[in-house]
Amino acid sequence: MRETASPVLAERTSIRLGGKAIAELYLESENDVFLLAERRKQLGGRLFFLGAGTNILAAEGDLPVILVRYAVAGEPEIVADDGRTVYVRAGAAVPLPRLLRFCAARGLSGLEGLVGIPGSVGGAVAMNAGSFGCEVGPHLASVRYLDGSHIRDAAGARLSFGYRHMRMPDGVADYLVLSGTFSLTRKAKDDISLLMRHNFFEKKSKQPVTAWSAGCVYKNPAPDRSAGKLLDAAGFRGKSLGGMMFSPLHANFLVNTGKGSAAAAFDLMRMAEEEVKRRFAITLEPEVRILS
Repeated sequence: MRETASPVLAERTSIRLGGKAIAELYLESENDVFLLAERRKQLGGRLFFLGAGTNILAAEGDLPVILVRYAVAGEPEIVADDGRTVYVRAGAAVPLPRLLRFCAARGLSGLEGLVGIPGSVGGAVAMNAGSFGCEVGPHLASVRYLDGSHIRDAAGARLSFGYRHMRMPDGVADYLVLSGTFSLTRKAKDDISLLMRHNFFEKKSKQPVTAWSAGCVYKNPAPDRSAGKLLDAAGFRGKSLGGMMFSPLHANFLVNTGKGSAAAAFDLMRMAEEEVKRRFAITLEPEVRILS
């Protein structure tokens, strides 16, 4: 296990915001997970499992957290094929785009709708990432995870999935995804590539995929109530404050224009939440994970 002192969140999150954590622990083998409890006791603070940092909005200043990163190297691999379903296992640290390229190159279909979503496999599993009507949950055959000081495996049928969240068996809330195994079907490579290309350019035309952003800020209140449309109707598309801005492309994306601060981000979010509540009597729930 490697360790870095006083890591800066602004250097580790896609929105480029956040202060200093106590330390950053890199787990370089599965056995390193058994060292976490003792090191946490020595350092103080709480553990915060960090993947690619794409869904995080961290406060400034000194944060009482220890960042934990599962850095076990490896590539996706086919682990079973029963003739109808192909099972692909990928470690939590594998970038989601790399998993999608692996599947497309082998004619394995099921995850095409996730194209354009940044981040890692671990984060995508934990958040039940989704786009274009596709979610991780229905394709997750099993997950390997850390529960306290125990490594466990759970079949997909034992997991509970909801909108941008996953629940482990027995109500386990604090866990670290180590790997996921996905159930996929065979399809022509050209058809998969064409659909992924279409989805990517569709997303790029409507979302600030290259900006400093943490992705969608708020969950949709209901299937027929889009957070982006509510924010747009409330006058927040393109609205800025202190270097932070709700994207002109999609109002549910909070963008750091280069000189933003976490304080400005929280202030702008508070303003948006209050206005949406005043106009529509709807309370917006953050989709990003707030770290303070």
